[in-house]
Amino acid sequence: MEDKITVLLVDDHALVRRGFRRMLEDDETLRVVGEASDGAEGVKLATQLKPDVIVMDCQMPVMNGLEATRKIVNANTGAAILMLSMHSEDTLVKQALEAGARGYVLKEALNLDLAGAIKSVAAGQTVLDPKVAKPQALKGERESGLTQRELEVLQHIVAGKSNKEIASELELSANTVAVHRANIMERLGIHKTAELVVYAIRHGLVNLP
Repeated sequence: MEDKITVLLVDDHALVRRGFRRMLEDDETLRVVGEASDGAEGVKLATQLKPDVIVMDCQMPVMNGLEATRKIVNANTGAAILMLSMHSEDTLVKQALEAGARGYVLKEALNLDLAGAIKSVAAGQTVLDPKVAKPQALKGERESGLTQRELEVLQHIVAGKSNKEIASELELSANTVAVHRANIMERLGIHKTAELVVYAIRHGLVNLP
């Protein structure tokens, strides 16, 4: 079946990989095309197999999941990476998203819907475990807190564009873009661009490529 979503499993525990494989084999729309026992092997197989989705363990020997994710994203394999971890710390979630992961799910979750998470990231959505996706105590948590123009500016900020580049794209002055950027950060209670990018992705305020 050509329309199946192809999946690569990267985890240093063979029993975990076997369990995940069995879970996924029950779904007719998914096909596991390979398994890797560490990050380095995961990078190699990602390049060779070019799967649609990579289920990546965060903590592994030889090369951890964060580093492997960065290398795979830089290699432009086109794979969506779903990070699985035992830890729910915000710092790890932030690092995973900044490395290029499209999802972050806790391995210990009793109601883990791995197949559903894989389908979501394959469709371009960001998936975050409810335990790690809780909004921080920020001043503005509603999407409606930002104007349409501010959301447009935010989309370009997440894409890594400078104020000058955004101004050119939206036909505004660089000063106006700077004001929009300041207003967005003030409304959301955020003071660093990296944190703003993570927040925007986490809360679905922008469309991911």
